[in-house]
Amino acid sequence: MITGSCLCGGIRYEVSGPLEPIQVCHCGQCRKAQGAAFATNIPVAESHFRLLTGQDLLNSFSSSPGKQRCFCNRCGSPIFSRNERIPGVLRIRAGTLDGDLDTRLQAHFFTAHKANWFEITDRLPCFAEFAPSVE
Repeated sequence: MITGSCLCGGIRYEVSGPLEPIQVCHCGQCRKAQGAAFATNIPVAESHFRLLTGQDLLNSFSSSPGKQRCFCNRCGSPIFSRNERIPGVLRIRAGTLDGDLDTRLQAHFFTAHKANWFEITDRLPCFAEFAPSVE
């Protein structure tokens, strides 16, 4: 079992099963939502995600039609997003997971929109928008 939490610890969750590879998103919405050059997302089946504490602290924002970004309303930590185009899948923010992870970065997405002050140097695959098999 893999656990995670927000910065203040009010929201705690667990993920059952192995983690998918981490997807790095450079779109403008992810940059704004994370306050960083990119977001690190791990797709997780909603049935493998269980909120342990903090249901009353979990808030959401509709960042675009059909997309909800869920976060702690006390400390502001982004926890996951969900998109109705991908039903049953949450995109957990990798930075909220505890301990060492048995997964690695997969690729960079939406690099056509990346911050001009950030250079991608890790030699992972880069896609200007979605990868052909992701959408």
